[in-house]
Amino acid sequence: MRCIKARAGRHLDKIAAMREIVVMDASSVRDWRNASTTTLVLCVFAALCEGIDLQAAGVAAQGIAAEFQPGPQQMGTFFSASTLGLFFGALIGGRLADGVGRKRTLVGSVALFGLLSFLTQFSWDMVTLSWARLLTGLGLGAALPNLIALVSEGEGARHRSGTVAMVYAAMPFGGALASLLSMVLPAASWRVIFVVGGVVPMVLCPFMAFGLQESAAFRGLQAAVGAQAHHADMPARGSFMAIFADGRAVRTMLLWVSFFLGLLILYLLLNWLPTLLVNDGLTRVHAASAQIGFNLGGVVAALFMGRQLSRKGHHLTVVTTFVAMPILLLALAEAPPGLTLITLIVCTLGCSVIAGQAFLYSMAPIPYPTAIRGIGVGSAVAVGRIGSIIGPKLGGMLKGAGQDASHLLLDLLPIVIVGSVCALLLAWKSPPFTEGD
Repeated sequence: MRCIKARAGRHLDKIAAMREIVVMDASSVRDWRNASTTTLVLCVFAALCEGIDLQAAGVAAQGIAAEFQPGPQQMGTFFSASTLGLFFGALIGGRLADGVGRKRTLVGSVALFGLLSFLTQFSWDMVTLSWARLLTGLGLGAALPNLIALVSEGEGARHRSGTVAMVYAAMPFGGALASLLSMVLPAASWRVIFVVGGVVPMVLCPFMAFGLQESAAFRGLQAAVGAQAHHADMPARGSFMAIFADGRAVRTMLLWVSFFLGLLILYLLLNWLPTLLVNDGLTRVHAASAQIGFNLGGVVAALFMGRQLSRKGHHLTVVTTFVAMPILLLALAEAPPGLTLITLIVCTLGCSVIAGQAFLYSMAPIPYPTAIRGIGVGSAVAVGRIGSIIGPKLGGMLKGAGQDASHLLLDLLPIVIVGSVCALLLAWKSPPFTEGD
């Protein structure tokens, strides 16, 4: 019976998504396609802005440390502050996505994190900096589930996972831009990074308000509910318990564990890697260069992952990504000092870690029908944000305990191995293009 209900839910989503399209004439179809392309482009730019702001703290850390002289624990708290906001923002944003719509929530979220990032420049100590990052994180956290839901519902089943992965690739590219900005600015000008991270999304917001198209699946669902045509056995909009019903519990739990461990590692590396590399003998500019390599490698790998997910034989790419991750972390821990070798390993590690995240984000919408897709994706992202809170704090604790870069990275190996195993199980349990269409 549950299987029948689940299949009925997927068919209802298909009908809702196609309802408005089948009555269009040729001119209307062209307009719809143009609007979909505009929506996709705007979502890419929104993801890029999010990438800039997510990594602003890490790339500004050297200048902040020079000005305020914080201890490792204070820096860990600062790094974790935005991710605490990301946790609550993802939960709230996912719930709002299923209630008032993906477009409205996304535009409001981008405006919020843009404004608060801009105001971060006026912070006068580590406490105010941490509060500013906490509030910025609310907007950042609410934006991502809506980006994923909006993009996934705008694509056909075959291309859905690949498109989500490719939009996610814009986030590490934004991080690379933030790192590049930190290279050309003196450390004392760290506030400029937050100004840029605030102005760009605020400029983008009016274009999003007028250019974004709400997903046809969500509009169809609203029409069905409005006409009292929503089947009684289908999940209520934004129902948290429904993400565990009808055979979704195992995939939901695998998503949560994979996101938790994956984001723990990613955010620890994003925030602490430049500092660890400087302590290991690299200059600030060289460490920033390696960080750019981490992000740009991730961009290329995420784009490749997105391309492969839309093709047959993508399983080999997924397996290679998660098997390579612990091997590369071990190689970085044991690498002798040397800019060329370390940059190459960091770049390749970025490929693996960020491609792994692109895969997880592409998998997140698949188990859930339209009515609970926002809360399903939002809850997975929120659990991941707990990992991203713990990651920087864990780095601060290990660093404060006197661990050098090599031993700190070795301590992360068990976490990476368990996370890779869970992600591979998720890939096995959730074959793309067969669920949630």
